[in-house]
Amino acid sequence: MWRLKNKILPVICLVLFVLITQNTFAQSKKDLENKKKKLLKEIRLTNKLLKETRKNKELSVDELLKLKSKINSRSNLIAAMNSEMRLVNKEISNSKHNISNLETELAHLKKEYAKIIYYAFKHRSSYDKMMFIFASKDINQAYKRLKYIQQYSEYRKSQANEIVKTQATLEAKINDLTQTNEEKTILVSMEEQEKQNLAIEKAEQENIVQKLQGKEQELKKQLKKKEAAKRKMQKAIQRIIEEEIRKAREAAKKSGKTSKGFPMTPEALKLSNSFASNKGKLPWPVKQGVITAQFGKHPHPVLAGIVINNNGIDISTTKGSTSRAIFNGVVSSVAIIPGEGKVVMVRHGEYLSVYSYMSEVFVSKGDKIDIKQDLGVLINEAGKSKTQVHLEIWKGMTKLNPKYWIFRK
Repeated sequence: MWRLKNKILPVICLVLFVLITQNTFAQSKKDLENKKKKLLKEIRLTNKLLKETRKNKELSVDELLKLKSKINSRSNLIAAMNSEMRLVNKEISNSKHNISNLETELAHLKKEYAKIIYYAFKHRSSYDKMMFIFASKDINQAYKRLKYIQQYSEYRKSQANEIVKTQATLEAKINDLTQTNEEKTILVSMEEQEKQNLAIEKAEQENIVQKLQGKEQELKKQLKKKEAAKRKMQKAIQRIIEEEIRKAREAAKKSGKTSKGFPMTPEALKLSNSFASNKGKLPWPVKQGVITAQFGKHPHPVLAGIVINNNGIDISTTKGSTSRAIFNGVVSSVAIIPGEGKVVMVRHGEYLSVYSYMSEVFVSKGDKIDIKQDLGVLINEAGKSKTQVHLEIWKGMTKLNPKYWIFRK
């Protein structure tokens, strides 16, 4: 009996391991599936934006940026598929190993159980059992022998049930393996298709770059205007921040307080801390969109040797879209800056969010703003089929990367 127990314990442990491993794989695969769905949704949106852009027959840097965004999403999709493939291969390998172990242990279990059945068959008569009990030296021994016979019978039944359960687990695992192999076949086909799409898009990107390089002087002229508009907006933001800091310090001084940096009321401090605690969870400034220009310094996508510096991020969206607030706050300023359209600045305690490229605004200076509240209609540049919002986030006089503050899709 003890030999049989020693055989059963490894089987139980193995079954538990299989179930735990299966749950871990299922969770990881689910995460990858969700990531793939989000990337495919992003690619579909970018295709829609490109279709709008290509209504204008003239090639533009905006079209190139959207295509680069789609290529980036496609590359991430293929990377996710590769991760899923490695996970599936590992799952197949583990399943084969577990099945082999289960088959071996089950064979041993059946062999030992056969010995029990054979022993029970040889001593199946009630007379033999009674003689075994009556041959006891005393009442205590007779009682122990009676309990042994009862427990042995129950144990034999429980082990038969355990064999049936183990056999069912084995069959289920074999079915899972078959299904996983089918999933792998589909995944290989999908990955190959995405690689072909990526190759086509990269060739298209190279073709657009070559054609745009023939318009170097025009692109430099556009860049010069854009840089001039950017400098005007940065100066306007700095003036507003400096003025707000000056007023806050004067108010603090009148109340008998001295403070460096940006003095805040308890309400403003609470708002500032709440904004900071939501880093990475803030809503996007548009309902749907793709990031087409990143924060910081980057080489120009066409002009060799030229580095552009972006104080925020640019998010392309669909025609007629509105810009919305990423958090509760108070409107610090509404300005018109040539090249940037109408600009709305919203104060969130020590933080400031800036929204550009609007043709119409719905708010005024001093208005209290709720999270996701519409701020204005985004410009749709005539002849360019281009609609985007430019988002900046400042803390004091320091520019922050909005990508790390808004929700990561």
